[in-house]
Amino acid sequence: MAEPVERPSTEPPGAPGGGLKARLGVRGGANNWQFTAVSAVAGLALAAGVVLAAGPWDSGQRKAERDRAAAAERTGGAHHDAGDPEGPAPAPSAPAVLAALSGTVTQDAPAGAVRDLRSVLDPLMGNDALGDRRAAVVIDTATGKRLYGKGADAPMTPASTVKIATTVAALSALGPAHRIPTTVRVSDDLRTVTLVGGGDPTLDKAALRALATETARALKAGKVPSVRLRYDASGYSGPSHHPIGPNENIAPMSALMVNEGRQDDSSKGPAPRTEDPAGDAARTFAGLLDHAGVSTKGAPAPGRPARKSRTVATHLSAPLSGLVERALTNSDNDIAEALARQTAVAAGEPADFNGGRRAVTAQLKKLRLPIKGVNVADGSGLDRDDKVTAALLAGLLARAADPAHPELRPVLTGLPVAGFSGTLSGRYTTKAGGTGFIRAKTGTLTGVNSLAGTVVDTRGRLLAFAFLASGTTAPTEAQAALDKLATALGAGKR
Repeated sequence: MAEPVERPSTEPPGAPGGGLKARLGVRGGANNWQFTAVSAVAGLALAAGVVLAAGPWDSGQRKAERDRAAAAERTGGAHHDAGDPEGPAPAPSAPAVLAALSGTVTQDAPAGAVRDLRSVLDPLMGNDALGDRRAAVVIDTATGKRLYGKGADAPMTPASTVKIATTVAALSALGPAHRIPTTVRVSDDLRTVTLVGGGDPTLDKAALRALATETARALKAGKVPSVRLRYDASGYSGPSHHPIGPNENIAPMSALMVNEGRQDDSSKGPAPRTEDPAGDAARTFAGLLDHAGVSTKGAPAPGRPARKSRTVATHLSAPLSGLVERALTNSDNDIAEALARQTAVAAGEPADFNGGRRAVTAQLKKLRLPIKGVNVADGSGLDRDDKVTAALLAGLLARAADPAHPELRPVLTGLPVAGFSGTLSGRYTTKAGGTGFIRAKTGTLTGVNSLAGTVVDTRGRLLAFAFLASGTTAPTEAQAALDKLATALGAGKR
């Protein structure tokens, strides 16, 4: 279902300056500079060594507003659209970063003249491709000092960059080791089996098969040849569909689903989605249970476990750290919405859109981040009612780099690598610079483009940045303008 294109806003661009000038609580020192270097090399090593098999989808953004979308490649190396035929250019700052890893670098080692970022970024911010409203913030993560701000505190539609807020909140509330359970409970008389969803959108057929095998083993011990099968998706409440409506970029919200409700073999990007995720999961489980030697009486039916029942099988999702990285790298809407609901459950809120909004906002407030004017309407960024500021996005990334918050580090490691992985695999693939060293979350809706991430400058500083643009009319040109802004921070070619 395509979304109507909004008319360009008549509101003037946000005024420069103002807002979050206080430090973000990030400790400085030599260790932090070394962390900066390690972060950059980790991005390059990931890109050059393994090249994630993540397609160039900004899933759930502009593509979510199209009725049809070309399918991304599911496997293979990085997908370089319109890139240099000889491959991406080497990252210009590699020698300095590699030197930092030698262990001989001190806090005073970073070289290069201190640049006035206004003279560097202001001309690029004036690019007409960025529409009629634009905002930017750049923070030195080691000191928490804002190095640049323009329209910093103006709430704007973030598109998919809101996933940074969602993932920070989830990690803060639950911790990176948290896993989402899917369980099977059996009644005391062994006659009724209930498959209980915990909200893991990545549950797959292999996991269901393992659950069926364990369940059959328990039932056979009781000499039970057949059972009634129920399925419980009551962990979620509220509307099942995202406000954007039925769409190939997001399944109906359900606490029980298999492979994000996809009806093909894809693992990312748009795909046909089932309208009955929980029922489909239960029917698949019934077939696997039958294959394991226990037949089911009639079709699976929705229902909660019997009051007197016990758990006979449990499957745990990947750790939250892995789910966060996947959500950010592939801009995965289903995982992002699941993380918002997991945050809601942890806060004692209903597992629906409103509960997720309240829980995520509360976590951001606990982290002492600027939330004035912020509205986190969903977890994925599909909702145009989402409003965030450049100050918040850059502050979130700076907080994720804070040595006092190691639990938030997966937010940084999950950011796509320029020219190599995820939604940046098709960008920064020419010799313009930034390849391998810019890590950023993309965001695209009709008339909205955004980019928020990290880059190491020539002085060895890890900079957190956020660039938001609204009223854009040419997505490709807007993305190129954002890429030039991020590249300029690293003093690469532009």
